[in-house]
Amino acid sequence: MESKGQAHWTRIVCVTLFGVAFLLAGGQSTNAQEPDKQNSEVQQLREKLQKLEQTVQELKTQLANLEQPRLAPATAKTVQPETAKTVQPETPKTVQPEIASAPRATAGPSTPKSQEDKKGENTFQVYGFAMLDMGYQFKQNDPNWFDVIRPSKLPSFKDEFAPDGKVYFGVRQSRLGVKSSTATSFGELKTQFEFELYGTGVDAGQTTFRLRHAYGELGHFGAGQYWSPFMDIDVFPNSIEYWGPNGMVFFRNVQFRWMPLKGKNAVTIAIERPGASGDQGIFQDRIELQGIRPRFDLPDLSGHVRLNRDWGHVQIAGIVRRIRWIDAVNDQFDLSGDDVGWGATVSSNVKFGKNDIGRFQVVYGEGIENYMNDAPVDVGIKILNPTDPVRPIKGVALPVLGIVSFLDHNWNKKFSSSVGYSLVNIENSSGQTANAYHRGQYGLTNLLYYPVENVIVGGEFQWGRRQNFQDSFTADDYRIQFSFRYNFSKIFGL
Repeated sequence: MESKGQAHWTRIVCVTLFGVAFLLAGGQSTNAQEPDKQNSEVQQLREKLQKLEQTVQELKTQLANLEQPRLAPATAKTVQPETAKTVQPETPKTVQPEIASAPRATAGPSTPKSQEDKKGENTFQVYGFAMLDMGYQFKQNDPNWFDVIRPSKLPSFKDEFAPDGKVYFGVRQSRLGVKSSTATSFGELKTQFEFELYGTGVDAGQTTFRLRHAYGELGHFGAGQYWSPFMDIDVFPNSIEYWGPNGMVFFRNVQFRWMPLKGKNAVTIAIERPGASGDQGIFQDRIELQGIRPRFDLPDLSGHVRLNRDWGHVQIAGIVRRIRWIDAVNDQFDLSGDDVGWGATVSSNVKFGKNDIGRFQVVYGEGIENYMNDAPVDVGIKILNPTDPVRPIKGVALPVLGIVSFLDHNWNKKFSSSVGYSLVNIENSSGQTANAYHRGQYGLTNLLYYPVENVIVGGEFQWGRRQNFQDSFTADDYRIQFSFRYNFSKIFGL
């Protein structure tokens, strides 16, 4: 028999061996379970990744649906320059008063270019500028036009607007406008609504709100008040004088236009609101002429073809219009009549290297003075036979020639200059007075400085001359003008 001590140690050894075996068996069981646990975690991560990929795909689909309208194709736009001027003189008219339009102020090397709406995007733009003009006039002119050079507003006889010499200040060039661009299934929808502060007509001489543009365009059609297709706004030089070259075709008119071809080569055709002015000449005090009334029963028809190239552009434009009047006085005379107004013009911008642009225009026609930048009347009196008991006189459309020639030069990024000359010559009729407006000349030169973006500071020397019809009287005007212009523009995406 084993002794009690041997039995005790035997029990200890057995318990120890049993414990080691149990631990080994438990460790092997745990290690055997670890691969199953790892496989389960990997599977869970894969499921989460699959759910995330599905979420990303859903977000991409929603984003594509939201961006679909912005990516809709839009028709190419015709870029229209944005500066400009005004319309006809305010002399008393026997036909129809002038249509209000207005000028623009300058651009330059550091002036931000007009921000064109991006094709296919919906945008809304607020733009404009605040501008101060101040200067000294050495001679005299009609005080309602104190801050511009208009040869037709210079004296028609000695000291008509005396005295010589005056200082002038004004903010009438300041401007405010809004534009919009919207992509549609019919092409791009554009709108423009623009005011300035230069009063004309019954508001001549005042600082007051005046409509420049109220216009909409959808695809190849446009309607509202906008530049006449007969004009080319790119002829306007880089100057700070408000009115601009007198020999330039310059008219914003109410119209409906069709643009069958847009882009590098463009064609535009429009019907425009008719209107004209008349001069009763040496018979203006006769009671027999007090019943003359205008009758415009047909719209003006205008159009142009424009070719744009790397070196500049060429534009050929034409207009035809019917000018008609009736005699409302019941007497022995019949002074009713009509005439055809017509005109043709060729204009161009030519790049002479990187820093020079030439701006040119020649226009000739009859009865188109209403479309000229500074020409008084469309119709004059012609004496037929003073002894004729029925028709001693008649109205005739006055022939007019206009010339514009300017050069804009950029000295560097901070300075630019413009220099040039313009002419209007009217072939007067036999019944006009001796001091009727016959010829006007216009010229200027300047130096403009662009200290920072959106700011223009400049000085300019300006000259104008008027020549009468028969009495050999001429009047000159000389000015020195300084201007400060501050531009603003903000485009909002829709």
